[in-house]
Amino acid sequence: MILTVLVRRIVGFERLVSNNEVAGFKFAVLGVVYAVLLGFAVITVWEKFKAAQEAVTTESAAAGAIYRLTGGMEVADRPAIQAGIRRYLNAVVTREADTMAVGQTDVSTTLALNNLYKATLAAKPVDLEDSDVFQAMLGELRALAEARRERLELSRGAVPDIMWSILFGGAVLNIAFALFFGTKNVTAQVIMAGMLAAVIFMALFVIININFPFTGDVKVALEPLQYTLDNFSSQD
Repeated sequence: MILTVLVRRIVGFERLVSNNEVAGFKFAVLGVVYAVLLGFAVITVWEKFKAAQEAVTTESAAAGAIYRLTGGMEVADRPAIQAGIRRYLNAVVTREADTMAVGQTDVSTTLALNNLYKATLAAKPVDLEDSDVFQAMLGELRALAEARRERLELSRGAVPDIMWSILFGGAVLNIAFALFFGTKNVTAQVIMAGMLAAVIFMALFVIININFPFTGDVKVALEPLQYTLDNFSSQD
Protein backbone atom coordinates (compact mmCIF):
# COMPACT_ATOMS: atom_id res chain seq x y z
CA MET A 1 0.00 0.00 0.00
CA ILE A 2 2.89 2.35 0.77
CA LEU A 3 4.57 1.43 -2.52
CA THR A 4 1.36 2.28 -4.37
CA VAL A 5 1.43 5.80 -2.96
CA LEU A 6 5.15 6.23 -3.62
CA VAL A 7 4.95 4.99 -7.23
CA ARG A 8 1.95 7.22 -7.90
CA ARG A 9 3.85 10.27 -6.62
CA ILE A 10 7.09 9.44 -8.45
CA VAL A 11 5.70 8.27 -11.80
CA GLY A 12 2.58 10.43 -11.91
CA PHE A 13 -1.08 9.67 -12.37
CA GLU A 14 -1.20 10.46 -16.10
CA ARG A 15 1.57 8.03 -17.01
CA LEU A 16 0.05 5.28 -14.88
CA VAL A 17 -3.38 5.69 -16.45
CA SER A 18 -1.87 5.21 -19.90
CA ASN A 19 -0.86 1.67 -18.84
CA ASN A 20 -4.32 0.59 -17.73
CA GLU A 21 -5.63 -0.86 -20.98
CA VAL A 22 -2.60 -2.94 -21.98
CA ALA A 23 -1.40 -3.73 -18.45
CA GLY A 24 -4.90 -4.78 -17.40
CA PHE A 25 -4.98 -7.59 -19.96
CA LYS A 26 -1.49 -8.80 -19.03
CA PHE A 27 -2.25 -8.57 -15.31
CA ALA A 28 -5.34 -10.74 -15.81
CA VAL A 29 -3.22 -13.46 -17.43
CA LEU A 30 -0.49 -13.18 -14.78
CA GLY A 31 -3.07 -13.24 -11.98
CA VAL A 32 -4.86 -16.32 -13.32
CA VAL A 33 -1.63 -18.28 -13.75
CA TYR A 34 -0.46 -17.44 -10.24
CA ALA A 35 -3.91 -18.12 -8.75
CA VAL A 36 -3.85 -21.60 -10.27
CA LEU A 37 -0.40 -22.31 -8.83
CA LEU A 38 -1.36 -20.89 -5.43
CA GLY A 39 -4.63 -22.80 -5.32
CA PHE A 40 -2.88 -26.02 -6.33
CA ALA A 41 -0.34 -25.57 -3.52
CA VAL A 42 -3.06 -24.92 -0.92
CA ILE A 43 -5.05 -27.98 -1.99
CA THR A 44 -1.92 -30.16 -2.03
CA VAL A 45 -0.77 -29.26 1.48
CA TRP A 46 -4.31 -29.58 2.83
CA GLU A 47 -4.67 -33.08 1.33
CA LYS A 48 -1.29 -34.05 2.81
CA PHE A 49 -2.36 -32.65 6.18
CA LYS A 50 -5.53 -34.75 6.10
CA ALA A 51 -3.50 -37.78 4.99
CA ALA A 52 -1.24 -37.31 8.03
CA GLN A 53 -4.30 -37.31 10.31
CA GLU A 54 -5.57 -40.48 8.67
CA ALA A 55 -2.16 -42.15 9.01
CA VAL A 56 -2.11 -41.46 12.77
CA THR A 57 -5.66 -42.80 13.12
CA THR A 58 -4.83 -45.93 11.10
CA GLU A 59 -1.69 -46.51 13.16
CA SER A 60 -3.65 -46.18 16.39
CA ALA A 61 -6.39 -48.54 15.21
CA ALA A 62 -3.84 -51.14 14.08
CA ALA A 63 -2.02 -50.97 17.42
CA GLY A 64 -5.29 -51.49 19.30
CA ALA A 65 -6.23 -54.41 17.05
CA ILE A 66 -2.87 -56.12 17.60
CA TYR A 67 -3.20 -55.82 21.36
CA ARG A 68 -6.72 -57.24 21.34
CA LEU A 69 -5.82 -60.07 18.99
CA THR A 70 -3.30 -61.32 21.53
CA GLY A 71 -6.30 -62.45 23.54
CA GLY A 72 -6.80 -65.25 21.02
CA MET A 73 -3.21 -66.49 21.20
CA GLU A 74 -1.41 -68.86 23.52
CA VAL A 75 -0.89 -67.41 26.99
CA ALA A 76 2.88 -67.82 26.71
CA ASP A 77 3.03 -65.61 23.58
CA ARG A 78 0.90 -62.72 24.86
CA PRO A 79 3.26 -60.85 27.25
CA ALA A 80 6.04 -60.27 24.71
CA ILE A 81 3.69 -58.95 22.03
CA GLN A 82 1.71 -56.77 24.45
CA ALA A 83 4.90 -55.35 25.92
CA GLY A 84 6.22 -54.76 22.40
CA ILE A 85 3.20 -52.75 21.29
CA ARG A 86 3.35 -50.70 24.50
CA ARG A 87 7.03 -49.89 23.96
CA TYR A 88 6.38 -48.94 20.36
CA LEU A 89 3.54 -46.53 21.17
CA ASN A 90 5.47 -45.04 24.06
CA ALA A 91 8.47 -44.43 21.76
CA VAL A 92 6.25 -42.73 19.19
CA VAL A 93 4.55 -40.30 21.58
CA THR A 94 7.64 -39.51 23.68
CA ARG A 95 10.52 -39.58 21.17
CA GLU A 96 9.40 -39.72 17.56
CA ALA A 97 6.94 -36.87 18.10
CA ASP A 98 9.99 -34.62 18.63
CA THR A 99 12.06 -35.96 15.74
CA MET A 100 9.13 -35.65 13.34
CA ALA A 101 9.04 -31.93 14.08
CA VAL A 102 12.32 -31.66 12.15
CA GLY A 103 11.45 -34.31 9.57
CA GLN A 104 13.61 -37.06 11.09
CA THR A 105 13.05 -40.68 12.10
CA ASP A 106 13.61 -41.85 15.67
CA VAL A 107 15.96 -44.84 15.80
CA SER A 108 14.57 -46.15 19.10
CA THR A 109 11.06 -46.25 17.61
CA THR A 110 12.35 -48.22 14.65
CA LEU A 111 14.00 -50.69 17.05
CA ALA A 112 10.75 -50.97 19.02
CA LEU A 113 8.88 -51.80 15.81
CA ASN A 114 11.50 -54.38 14.84
CA ASN A 115 11.24 -56.00 18.28
CA LEU A 116 7.46 -56.07 17.95
CA TYR A 117 7.83 -57.91 14.65
CA LYS A 118 10.23 -60.40 16.27
CA ALA A 119 7.88 -61.04 19.19
CA THR A 120 4.95 -61.58 16.81
CA LEU A 121 6.85 -63.89 14.47
CA ALA A 122 8.09 -65.89 17.44
CA ALA A 123 4.52 -66.94 18.23
CA LYS A 124 3.75 -70.51 17.18
CA PRO A 125 0.16 -71.23 16.10
CA VAL A 126 -0.90 -74.67 17.37
CA ASP A 127 -4.21 -75.05 15.53
CA LEU A 128 -6.31 -73.51 12.76
CA GLU A 129 -7.88 -70.93 15.06
CA ASP A 130 -4.47 -69.79 16.26
CA SER A 131 -3.31 -69.60 12.65
CA ASP A 132 -6.22 -67.31 11.73
CA VAL A 133 -5.47 -65.02 14.65
CA PHE A 134 -1.80 -65.01 13.72
CA GLN A 135 -2.54 -64.03 10.11
CA ALA A 136 -4.89 -61.27 11.26
CA MET A 137 -2.21 -59.97 13.60
CA LEU A 138 0.37 -59.90 10.82
CA GLY A 139 -2.07 -57.95 8.67
CA GLU A 140 -2.58 -55.35 11.40
CA LEU A 141 1.16 -55.18 12.01
CA ARG A 142 1.74 -54.51 8.32
CA ALA A 143 -0.92 -51.77 8.41
CA LEU A 144 0.78 -50.22 11.44
CA ALA A 145 4.18 -50.20 9.73
CA GLU A 146 2.75 -48.70 6.54
CA ALA A 147 0.92 -45.98 8.49
CA ARG A 148 4.15 -45.10 10.30
CA ARG A 149 6.05 -44.96 7.02
CA GLU A 150 3.43 -42.61 5.56
CA ARG A 151 3.45 -40.48 8.71
CA LEU A 152 7.22 -40.07 8.55
CA GLU A 153 7.16 -39.27 4.86
CA LEU A 154 4.49 -36.60 5.30
CA SER A 155 6.41 -35.04 8.21
CA ARG A 156 9.07 -33.90 5.71
CA GLY A 157 6.67 -31.51 3.99
CA ALA A 158 4.66 -31.53 0.78
CA VAL A 159 5.99 -28.46 -1.07
CA PRO A 160 9.37 -28.91 -2.82
CA ASP A 161 12.01 -26.18 -2.60
CA ILE A 162 11.59 -25.05 -6.20
CA MET A 163 7.86 -24.52 -5.59
CA TRP A 164 8.61 -22.09 -2.76
CA SER A 165 10.64 -19.88 -5.09
CA ILE A 166 7.76 -19.88 -7.59
CA LEU A 167 5.15 -19.08 -4.94
CA PHE A 168 7.07 -16.20 -3.37
CA GLY A 169 8.39 -14.95 -6.71
CA GLY A 170 4.87 -14.99 -8.13
CA ALA A 171 3.60 -13.04 -5.11
CA VAL A 172 6.22 -10.33 -5.63
CA LEU A 173 5.48 -10.10 -9.36
CA ASN A 174 1.71 -9.84 -8.86
CA ILE A 175 2.00 -7.13 -6.21
CA ALA A 176 4.62 -5.25 -8.25
CA PHE A 177 2.46 -5.46 -11.39
CA ALA A 178 -0.42 -3.82 -9.53
CA LEU A 179 1.76 -0.70 -9.15
CA PHE A 180 1.58 -0.05 -12.91
CA PHE A 181 -2.08 0.96 -12.74
CA GLY A 182 -3.62 4.32 -11.94
CA THR A 183 -7.09 5.28 -10.75
CA LYS A 184 -8.56 8.70 -10.10
CA ASN A 185 -9.28 7.83 -6.49
CA VAL A 186 -5.92 7.17 -4.85
CA THR A 187 -7.58 5.82 -1.70
CA ALA A 188 -9.43 3.15 -3.70
CA GLN A 189 -6.24 2.16 -5.47
CA VAL A 190 -4.34 1.84 -2.19
CA ILE A 191 -7.12 -0.27 -0.65
CA MET A 192 -7.24 -2.57 -3.71
CA ALA A 193 -3.45 -3.03 -3.57
CA GLY A 194 -3.71 -3.87 0.14
CA MET A 195 -6.50 -6.38 -0.46
CA LEU A 196 -4.48 -8.09 -3.20
CA ALA A 197 -1.45 -8.38 -0.94
CA ALA A 198 -3.61 -9.60 1.96
CA VAL A 199 -5.22 -12.40 -0.08
CA ILE A 200 -1.85 -13.60 -1.35
CA PHE A 201 -0.42 -13.44 2.18
CA MET A 202 -3.32 -15.46 3.64
CA ALA A 203 -2.86 -18.23 1.07
CA LEU A 204 0.90 -18.38 1.67
CA PHE A 205 0.30 -18.28 5.43
CA VAL A 206 -1.89 -21.38 5.19
CA ILE A 207 0.66 -23.22 3.03
CA ILE A 208 3.54 -22.41 5.40
CA ASN A 209 1.65 -23.45 8.53
CA ILE A 210 0.34 -26.83 7.37
CA ASN A 211 3.12 -27.84 4.96
CA PHE A 212 4.80 -29.69 7.84
CA PRO A 213 1.83 -31.45 9.49
CA PHE A 214 3.66 -32.37 12.73
CA THR A 215 5.38 -29.01 13.29
CA GLY A 216 4.25 -25.68 14.73
CA ASP A 217 1.02 -24.56 16.37
CA VAL A 218 -1.23 -26.00 13.65
CA LYS A 219 -0.26 -29.66 13.53
CA VAL A 220 -1.62 -33.19 13.58
CA ALA A 221 -1.94 -34.35 17.16
CA LEU A 222 -0.81 -37.78 18.34
CA GLU A 223 -3.64 -38.07 20.86
CA PRO A 224 -5.11 -41.20 19.18
CA LEU A 225 -1.84 -43.06 19.83
CA GLN A 226 -1.63 -41.76 23.39
CA TYR A 227 -5.26 -42.71 23.99
CA THR A 228 -4.61 -46.24 22.73
CA LEU A 229 -1.58 -46.55 25.00
CA ASP A 230 -3.57 -45.31 28.01
CA ASN A 231 -6.38 -47.70 27.13
CA PHE A 232 -3.96 -50.63 27.32
CA SER A 233 -3.04 -49.67 30.87
CA SER A 234 -6.67 -49.40 31.92
CA GLN A 235 -7.36 -52.92 30.61
CA ASP A 236 -4.62 -54.52 32.73
